[in-house]
Amino acid sequence: MTQSTSAYIHIPFCEHICYYCDFNKVFIEGQPVDEYIEALLKEARLSLIQNPVEMMETVYVGGGTPTSLDAKQLDRLLSGLREILPYNGGEFTVEANPGDLSADKLDVMKNYGVNRLSMGVQTFDDRLLKKIGRKHTAQDVYDTIQLLEEKDFQNVTIDLIYALPGQSLESFRDTVKRALALDLPHYALYSLILENQTMFMNWVRRGKMQLPEQEVEAQMYAETIEAMEKAGRMQYEISNFAKPGFESQHNLVYWNNQNYFGFGAGASGYLGKRRYKNRGPIQHYLRSLNEDQLPMLEEEYLSEKEQIEEEMFLGLRKILGVDKATFEARFGQSITSIYKAVIEELKQQKLIVETESSLRLTKTGLFRGNDVFEKFLISK
Repeated sequence: MTQSTSAYIHIPFCEHICYYCDFNKVFIEGQPVDEYIEALLKEARLSLIQNPVEMMETVYVGGGTPTSLDAKQLDRLLSGLREILPYNGGEFTVEANPGDLSADKLDVMKNYGVNRLSMGVQTFDDRLLKKIGRKHTAQDVYDTIQLLEEKDFQNVTIDLIYALPGQSLESFRDTVKRALALDLPHYALYSLILENQTMFMNWVRRGKMQLPEQEVEAQMYAETIEAMEKAGRMQYEISNFAKPGFESQHNLVYWNNQNYFGFGAGASGYLGKRRYKNRGPIQHYLRSLNEDQLPMLEEEYLSEKEQIEEEMFLGLRKILGVDKATFEARFGQSITSIYKAVIEELKQQKLIVETESSLRLTKTGLFRGNDVFEKFLISK
């Protein structure tokens, strides 16, 4: 029996499809939503029979758009999860879209112990919101925040995306300023990544869309870090900023390379040395569970070499970096015994800092994270 773990729950339904998103999702209209919820709960039940755990430290309901479910469907999902998962009152997050949240949905969440909300805001520039295929406006964000205050939801985070097509530095600065004026305990800021099979990627390939230059993107990131720290939101991971004590416990499970279940169509999980991914198409997912089978599409067992690489990639995303003692306890050898030459090279390039207890990125290293992570691939 595993001592403790976490769970990610995937709700693949959306009321509209954003142009940049490559997550597993479908337009909710005409979908078997109720059947999907029952199948997802069945998956959780079957998984826990096969992999019993004492405690769920964090639960995260993401998507898609979980708040595209109506209040009754949300009630069924959350009541089922509370019944099945050995959740102990830790962090319980639900993703939401501004404009999708209503008082009755928030009451349902409160009732089942949801204590953190993550909202996809992306930008406060209405023109840009339209351009990236979002259906909310900046005003919807303010209205939703007011509703959250009325319902006494204190732990709220918003996601913003920078380096959007046609985004100027002025527009970006205005978004950061407006975001910080909300005085929330947590913010996540990501640069736009062009994913295959998205409308954005097609438009860029066909020369129909221009993205900001790399220097502008780097400046946006530098200004983000400065503005957040000035406002008392400390950077604790490459893209995440929080008031002390409000760091995302669920995301830290990923960055600390710890165990988690993935429930739902297209969800991934990581248990022991085993990484698995569920079937993505909803009908394929439902068919497996109708036959009392787990809806697994693929699984792999990570070698020690792969586990070590992941420990480094994920751990270096955190501002505190990789803890040497934790690494040694986990793998029975020190980081320096494996990576001595790489560490020396990266220190000379001023991309990482080594202390007695940890290895972490420098300020420059934060801007060149991928170059650094690549160096920790152990050559075959």
